[in-house]
Amino acid sequence: MSDKDIKPLEHYLGNAIRDLRTEHGLTIAEVSLRAGISRGMLSKIENAQTATSLDTLEQVANALGVTLSHLFRNYGQPRDGAQLVKKGEGMEVVRRGTKRGHTYHLLAYDQGPRKHFEPFLITLQDAGEEFGAFEHPGTEFLYMLTGVLEYRVGNEIYVLEPGDSLTFRGEIPHRPDKLHGAPIRFLSIIHYDSPEEMLGE
Repeated sequence: MSDKDIKPLEHYLGNAIRDLRTEHGLTIAEVSLRAGISRGMLSKIENAQTATSLDTLEQVANALGVTLSHLFRNYGQPRDGAQLVKKGEGMEVVRRGTKRGHTYHLLAYDQGPRKHFEPFLITLQDAGEEFGAFEHPGTEFLYMLTGVLEYRVGNEIYVLEPGDSLTFRGEIPHRPDKLHGAPIRFLSIIHYDSPEEMLGE
């Protein structure tokens, strides 16, 4: 992989993990064993050669004796109170219940120990995919970008077209119901009512 192919976030995380590992005098074998992943995978993460799920990053963070937020603490450090994520540089996140063709990109990274909101760019490619229901704390806001999506919240189905938005309580079971004109792309922003709330999807 050439330098131009390495995304800033993967490069930053690889360096942060390697620095913590060497700071604690740990080998790749020791950390990978603690994290429950292969040595090859950990090596790829350290060298920014693979996209990594938040679940895997959390396992690595735990193996290093730090929190997940600790890994991100200096990434994109705002100089003027703003955080910029360039097109295509949002972290790809693998979520429980998602399948092939169902992609989340995290568009902002809370740098403190508590997160207040999470914005995702979601792409759905497979019109025939069946989705399980999601439930989580806080309030979720959807904004349609492309395609037409029938979205179920509780027992109601809402037809969302580009420019439409939908807001609902996260603890109400919700899921995409039917896709028209895939790929479907929309923004999903989850706001937590209290800093202690964590995403439980």
